[in-house]
Amino acid sequence: MKRFGVLVLAIAGCSGPGSGAGAALDAAAEPTDSVRVDVPAGASALAIGNELRDAGLVRTPRGFALYVRLRGAQSDLKSGQYSIPSSAGWADILEQLRRGQVLTEAVTIPEGWTLREIAPRLAEVSGVTADSVLALARSPDLTHRLGVPGPTLEGYLLPETYRFAEGVDPETVLQVMAVAYRDFWTPERRALADSLGLDERELVTLASIVEEEARHPEERSLIASVYLNRLRIGMLLQADPTVQYALGAPRERLLYRDIDSVAGNPYNTYTHPGLPPGPISSPGAATLDATLRPEQADYLYFVARPDGFHVFTRSSREHINAKNRIRRGG
Repeated sequence: MKRFGVLVLAIAGCSGPGSGAGAALDAAAEPTDSVRVDVPAGASALAIGNELRDAGLVRTPRGFALYVRLRGAQSDLKSGQYSIPSSAGWADILEQLRRGQVLTEAVTIPEGWTLREIAPRLAEVSGVTADSVLALARSPDLTHRLGVPGPTLEGYLLPETYRFAEGVDPETVLQVMAVAYRDFWTPERRALADSLGLDERELVTLASIVEEEARHPEERSLIASVYLNRLRIGMLLQADPTVQYALGAPRERLLYRDIDSVAGNPYNTYTHPGLPPGPISSPGAATLDATLRPEQADYLYFVARPDGFHVFTRSSREHINAKNRIRRGG
C-alpha cells in the first residue's frame, strides 16, 4: 500500500516535459523531432502504452496505462495518427490523446466543382471509393439530415480548404462541409435573397450558374443580373452550363445537337423555363454574395470574348451584332 501511495504522488506530480515520474521514466531527449504513433480505434490505455514504447516515447507501458487510469482518462483517448515530440512527457502525450490532436491533411475544394469532381478528392482522405462518396452525397436521407434544401448535396458543399485526419468517415467530411455552407447563411444574406424573390435553393442554383459562366470575378454580379432579368420576364435562361450538366460531361464546344440530345432533361434551360431543379456545382462564397447583390442593369444577353470577359447587350439584335464582331476579331 505504501509503494502504491508513493507511485500516486510521483505520477500526479508529472505536469509536463522534464518533470515528475513520467519524464524520469521516459528519459526524454532534447526536442529535436517528432515520432508518428498510430492509435487504433478502441485501443486500451495499455495497448496505447505499448505503441508509445515501440515508438521510443515511454519505457513502461503499464506505468503509462496506470497514469491514464489515475487521471480518469481511459475513455477520453482518441484514435488516429499522431505526431508526438520525442521529448514529450506523459502529461503532454495524454493531453494530445485526449484532445485528439491527430495528424491532418489539407483538402481544397475549388469553386465550381461538381459532386463528381469533389468525390475523388474526399475519397483520398477517407480511404473509400469515389463512388461510395458520390452515392452518400446524393442520398436524400443525408441531404435532409444535414439541413440543406437538396435535392442532393450538389451545390451545398462550400468550396474551401479543410483539414481532415486520414481515414476520416466520409459522412463526417460531408457534414463539416455542409456546416460551413450553412454558416454562410446569416440573417442579412437571407434577407437579401428574400428581396430578390428567391428561396435558398433558387439562390444557390442561380449562383452555381454564375460560377460556371464568370471567368473574371468582377462580372459575377452583372451576369447574375442578366439571369434575374430573364427570370422576371419569363424568358428562357438558355445557360450553356446547365446543358453541360445535363450531358453529364463537359463539351469543349456546345453544339445545337448537344442541346437537342438532352431536350427532355429538366436541367436544360434551353427547353425548360425558369431555374433547373437544383445547383449544377458548388458556388464559392464570393459568387454567392455577388448573386445576392446583383448589378442594377437591364441587360438580357451576354457573349464571351476570347479573353473571358463578356459583352453585355439589351436586345437580340445587339446580341447578334456583338457575336459577329467577336467572330471577326472585333
